[in-house]
Amino acid sequence: MPLDDAALLERLARHVPPTARLLGMELLSVDSAAGITRMAFTVKPEFCNPMGNMQGGFFAAMLDDAAATAIIARAGRRIAVPTLEFKVSFFGPARAGSRVIAEGRCLKLGRTIAFAEADLTDEASGRLLARMSTSCMPHAPQAEPRPVETGA
Repeated sequence: MPLDDAALLERLARHVPPTARLLGMELLSVDSAAGITRMAFTVKPEFCNPMGNMQGGFFAAMLDDAAATAIIARAGRRIAVPTLEFKVSFFGPARAGSRVIAEGRCLKLGRTIAFAEADLTDEASGRLLARMSTSCMPHAPQAEPRPVETGA
């Protein structure tokens, strides 16, 4: 039986992947029917270039987490969603210490391919900083839970 959004939010918040934990992801909301998730990150100085702006790879990692989580929410079941490809467009910098919001949207969930988008915005100004489009390969995960799911 699929989880309701509150239970899904709690489960996803409890089983944060190590990369998202490193980024400091805070899951804010899940709408499984719409396939939309929202999460927040604080831009750490360690993520920044010498100018004090977040390096593009960190933008991509945050957007990738948002898009993948949206696909998982839409699926309504436990799935893995390895990325096949993605494209990120950058519109503005994120400064060290700022808080950014990532919104992921599952556009289509097929049997073998899923398509998603994600936006990263500055929380204070609402300004769009980056947008990602991606395709993933949803599939049943391995039979044994991975360390991230067991807390090991």
